[in-house]
Amino acid sequence: MSESGQGFYRIEKLPPYVLAVVSERRAQLRAQQLDVVDLGMGNPDGETPPLVVKKLVEAAQDPRNHRYSVSRGIPRLREAIVKRYKTNYGVELDADKEAIVTMGAKDALAHLLFAVIGPGDAVASPNPAYPIHQWGVIMAEGRAILLPMPSPAEFLNRLEDVFRGPGEKPKAILISFPHNPTTHCVDLDFHREVIRMAAQHGTMVVHDFAYADLCFDGYQAPSILQVEGAKEVAVEIFSMSKSYNMAGWRVGFCVGNRKMIAALARIKSYLDYGVFQPIQIAAILALRECEADTKKICAVYQKRRDVLIEGLARAGWEVAPPRGTMFVWAPIPERFRELGSVEFAMRLLDKALVAVSPGAGFGPMGEGHVRFALIENEHRTRQATRTIKQFLTRSS
Repeated sequence: MSESGQGFYRIEKLPPYVLAVVSERRAQLRAQQLDVVDLGMGNPDGETPPLVVKKLVEAAQDPRNHRYSVSRGIPRLREAIVKRYKTNYGVELDADKEAIVTMGAKDALAHLLFAVIGPGDAVASPNPAYPIHQWGVIMAEGRAILLPMPSPAEFLNRLEDVFRGPGEKPKAILISFPHNPTTHCVDLDFHREVIRMAAQHGTMVVHDFAYADLCFDGYQAPSILQVEGAKEVAVEIFSMSKSYNMAGWRVGFCVGNRKMIAALARIKSYLDYGVFQPIQIAAILALRECEADTKKICAVYQKRRDVLIEGLARAGWEVAPPRGTMFVWAPIPERFRELGSVEFAMRLLDKALVAVSPGAGFGPMGEGHVRFALIENEHRTRQATRTIKQFLTRSS
């Protein structure tokens, strides 16, 4: 048996993590004292609102909070997320039966799939996608139906074809808008169509809403639960990571359909005792009092987006500005297309000292693109576009 895990049943189902190739090379270059601008991993660099940090410290000093918590999340935190949904989306939720606290969005998604997907069950989702969307299904013994998404409308067409076609219908639809990595955004009519199909065929819907609050140019991302009847078939996953710069805190939620929430709660009752209670207490304060911080965080990402898009344009690389997420999804310039996304990303790293994520890391339909993460300040982003311009000019 090799150290890679060869011989382990589930590990053998997982391919090597393509994005790790760039990370390893970036580390090598930095070890050589080279100044790499890292626009690869989507790891927020901003500070958590100070009010939240202060509350964490205060709660952590109370010995009563040092014990196990509860896997569903403390009641006041569930009540806070339910209140936010009412305020922001006009959605009524039961804090006890329609909301559960999770250790981030990944925990919610992976364990929900374990709870509701059985061997061979089909899950339809867009591709390219955040890796856990595809491989979480595989780890849960399900069958991933990957549908290309050149546009949200085309994804809906492909999804309709799947339901009209022969054979077993998907047990679940897994979507995420604003979308990582493509940055596609949708309106409420898109969600209405998804809910219509799901209700017609008895299919569950899981909507990963991690980038709910990172919306630009006046766009506001809708919650799928705003659709009438959505709670009959759907759940939505919301994360504190991006909206409140709390990525390392690992706090998220799954809300919506009671049966699916109950299944996730049952699985989690065997797996964990919940998020460290001081973190949950601090998260309550974030949800109650830090909406202004969320707007400031969004404005920072929008400014970085503009700097990157403008700098790439000056370099001769025209990319459409996204309306949401913390990413820019860029088609590889035509003359480099035959290299493939991994080799092109490695050249950008070696020649321009800029780290990006190759599209192939997000599934077979991500090839031909790279993803920029808006995780460096404006000065560093400008530095990246200057060195990219030099690289593209030398290579022309």
